Amino acid sequence: MSENSLKRDTDRTVRHYSSLFTLPSINTVLFLHVIIDLLSGIIAFLPLNHPFFGLPSGLLFGFTFLSLTLLTDLLIRHYLLRNDPIFSLRRCFFISFFSSLLWLAFIILGAFLSSLLGSPYFWFKLFLLGFCGVLILRLVIFSTVSSASFKAVGLSALLQPILCCLPLSFIGKVVGYRLDVHFLLFILFAIPFSILSVFIFVVSINNKGRKILGIPTLSLFRAFLANWMEDLNAPLEKILEKFGCEKDVKISILAFNGNNGLRTVVVVPSIHPGPFKNVGSSILPYMIQTALEDKLRCIISVPHGLCGHELDLASQHQNQKVLNCVLNSMDFSTFNPEATPFVQTRINEANASCQIFGKCALFTLTVAPKTTVDLPAKLGSILLYEAEKRGLSSVIIIDAHNSINGPFDVEKAVNSLTKAAVMALEKALLHNPSPFKVGAAKTVPKEFSVKEGLGPGGICVLIVKVGNQKTAYITIDGNNMVSGLRERILLNLQELSISSGEILTTDTHIVSSVVLTERGYHPIGAVMDHQTLIDYIRKATINASNNLEIAESSCSTLSISGVKTIGEKQLGDLILIIDETVKLSKRLALSIFSAAGVILTLILVLL
Repeated sequence: MSENSLKRDTDRTVRHYSSLFTLPSINTVLFLHVIIDLLSGIIAFLPLNHPFFGLPSGLLFGFTFLSLTLLTDLLIRHYLLRNDPIFSLRRCFFISFFSSLLWLAFIILGAFLSSLLGSPYFWFKLFLLGFCGVLILRLVIFSTVSSASFKAVGLSALLQPILCCLPLSFIGKVVGYRLDVHFLLFILFAIPFSILSVFIFVVSINNKGRKILGIPTLSLFRAFLANWMEDLNAPLEKILEKFGCEKDVKISILAFNGNNGLRTVVVVPSIHPGPFKNVGSSILPYMIQTALEDKLRCIISVPHGLCGHELDLASQHQNQKVLNCVLNSMDFSTFNPEATPFVQTRINEANASCQIFGKCALFTLTVAPKTTVDLPAKLGSILLYEAEKRGLSSVIIIDAHNSINGPFDVEKAVNSLTKAAVMALEKALLHNPSPFKVGAAKTVPKEFSVKEGLGPGGICVLIVKVGNQKTAYITIDGNNMVSGLRERILLNLQELSISSGEILTTDTHIVSSVVLTERGYHPIGAVMDHQTLIDYIRKATINASNNLEIAESSCSTLSISGVKTIGEKQLGDLILIIDETVKLSKRLALSIFSAAGVILTLILVLL
């Protein structure tokens, strides 16, 4: 699987993930419940044409229906599924509300047919058919979502529809309709038949996962739901750890020392911060930032390195392994007091910058205003080779990840960026190194949160002054940026005597799958007020410029072995399971449950 197709498939998976619905408040659900159940009672009694059944009796029936439903929800939540993290009381209420809504549709149809034909026969038949529809719906929901025992799942599905059928026998006696035998026979057939149809559906879905990855599909689905609904990352990470693969990863570090010790540190991990939300390494940039800020007491920025989703870490355990290595293996013993000016080269759509600190070349790469996402690691090997040929010892390469506007042609971008970066390197080497100054500042805007696309790491500004040139490296804790905003920010900074620079994002995936959008997240600037964001960047840039001081740099690269990543093949298989299961579920639901509905209808007609 190519890196471009892997990115595309991962985005498609996030869209499936983000399509999961959010629920209204528990008060809203209860209010809707009362309306639907009372309405069901009133409509249910309208066509019976019996003196006993009027509006008061309909309201009483609806209240009984509501009471029995809420009672079963309490039993499910506090007894049957008390250890299930997904089925909160609000979700149990909502499932029962949706069940009642489905049942109401059958009741309305039965009431219409009974009024039209002058017989309660159709009312009772449609009521029982509604029972089957509700039973199958609840069986599907509880069996696919809950990890509880078969007994607990079965009882959770059966209790509400069975209890709500109890008043039916009494109603039949009052109107003179022989219901007892018919009722019992149909129920005795409908329950095992409904269980069998759902069993076939569940087994078929699970087999898809077993065939592709050797795990039941619904185990993966439940882990996704636990993360989506309750922020529980452990179930999903347990699966990712099991099927992950060990790799060696690198972290590049560029530290700047001032008169009173460290001023700021730029950390560039070749680890992808994904796959989404709080799973795996999604929050790793912020974890690195906060851990180093606590230890070094200076401003830390963590822009995106050269890597894609195949280098997502599998779990929090792997995150901690990386953090421990960073915290314990940093070496700032050798500093260099000189740097070259910042130079930029553009070839076709590729924009590459280079600034040399001692024997280390710092590159930033982008194809903005075209889409720039997840540049491949092979660029690093190419540029390191070119730098070493020219007498340098190391490189740090930042994928600016600062523009999203349609598809991304990775091969075309790599070819152009390679040429532009080599040209920028050669131009930088034409300048004599000289002493430089550094200033840094950080701000975390209160107006923006992960829902607007800004991670908790905020905005970090690094100013490097070489001679009369002031360069700004702006790192924003977000997942990419809307096209055109980069250029607007850089143009605005020229008013502050910033002659050059680049806008960078961390590619944090803590912002992913927290909003219901097509992408599952908002890039920087998509829903933010641009001027407010620019004002924050301006203020931080002014603060960084005001604390410029003579500095020296230290460059190092940490290699961490045996880190478990999700892996390209494994991630591809997980994506395939999700994508194929969505398609299979639609086909199976249509075929299995349509056939079940036809059979149950025929049985009802014959009774």
